Amino acid sequence: MTAEGGPAPAPSFREAAGLWLKVGLISFGGPAAQIAILQEEVVERRRWIDQRTFLTALNFCMLLPGPEAQQLATFIGLKLHGLKGALTAGILFVVPGALVLFGLAWLAAAHGSWPPIAAIFKGLLPVVAALVAHAVWRIGGRTLKSPIAWALALGAFVALQILHIGFPWIVLAAGLVGGVGGHFGWKIAPAGHGSAAEAAPPPPVRWKAAGLRALLLLVVFGLLWAAPFGLILLTAGDHPFKDVGLFFTKAAFVTFGGAYAVLPYVAQTSVEHYGWLSTPQMAQGLALAETTPGPLILVTQFVGFFAGWNSALAGNAGGLSPLAAASLAAALTTWMTFLPCFFFILAGAPIVDRLQHEPRAAGALSAITAAVVGVIATLGIVIGRLAFLPGGSADLAAILVGLLAFAALVRWKVNTLWLIAAGAAFGLARLALRF
Repeated sequence: MTAEGGPAPAPSFREAAGLWLKVGLISFGGPAAQIAILQEEVVERRRWIDQRTFLTALNFCMLLPGPEAQQLATFIGLKLHGLKGALTAGILFVVPGALVLFGLAWLAAAHGSWPPIAAIFKGLLPVVAALVAHAVWRIGGRTLKSPIAWALALGAFVALQILHIGFPWIVLAAGLVGGVGGHFGWKIAPAGHGSAAEAAPPPPVRWKAAGLRALLLLVVFGLLWAAPFGLILLTAGDHPFKDVGLFFTKAAFVTFGGAYAVLPYVAQTSVEHYGWLSTPQMAQGLALAETTPGPLILVTQFVGFFAGWNSALAGNAGGLSPLAAASLAAALTTWMTFLPCFFFILAGAPIVDRLQHEPRAAGALSAITAAVVGVIATLGIVIGRLAFLPGGSADLAAILVGLLAFAALVRWKVNTLWLIAAGAAFGLARLALRF
């Protein structure tokens, strides 16, 4: 840090890589906590970038599908050290959590029927329901500030829960409504983070150069997408890897509003359409993803793991063992989930400043964020039924634990890890006491 408190000298690549590894290991608590960690480490403590650059980058990442905190780290890495900085920051943000979740997924698949493990997973369900309810509470309180926003949230809920319209279509419709509204000056929802849009307009974008850059990146990333995918299909066969690769590629492009927004889509398609795992296992994956560092969207890796594991058990994975098929499907899922994140950052970096002053883009984001509240509510209903109405009858103990967990989140801001631990203890206590 300089004596005057201004920006510090640019860090060495090795110094920055050390920080990215640290962030990857401690980034618990979801996107809000992860963004706060980046703010403290990069802006306040080290002053590697200034506050306005940080907010501008964050606003841009909020416009993109995918985990905004991971993309923000990737963008900062790009600013500091170019391509190698972007890759290092983005990869190290994901890898620690991915490795931990892989081990937890194996534990759930191989030993999930062992009574203590099964009891822990059952005890986690009311806590997961509280986490989803808290997400609705938090995002709804921040975004549902106008009649249009409430209409979008209610419409998304009805479309997904009652009309069974696909999540990508809901995102597209909300984005179109918001884009049109932004053009006409509608007030859908307040601005998300910071006040970058209030700064002086940036210089004009060199659109031809930016377009050529984006085209080149599209070719490169297309090859990076196709080469490993094709190799897996050639060596291991189509099932379940073809569906895994295509589905999670599509999911990566509609993950607006954070992981909770796309989880109902992932859960519904994975459970009901493909049959890769059960609804209780999907809830287990969400609970385990909450306990690991890194983006919550890593829950897709858990789904991919079970797609491979259960397909191998059924003899439909090209003769691979359950662990081999699960490992391959989990790796493919993670690759397809995060590869687009790097493309969006690298291709969009030249136009970040200008995008903050585009009312249609801001309107689209506001509308999608409002619709996401209704989408998350549908996930809450699915998990709530599983946690509180097992077999159709009310589980009073689970309801009490869910209410206490929700109160702990809203009133006392208790760390998610403590709540997950409490849910596990609750499950073991029920097993020991037979209640």
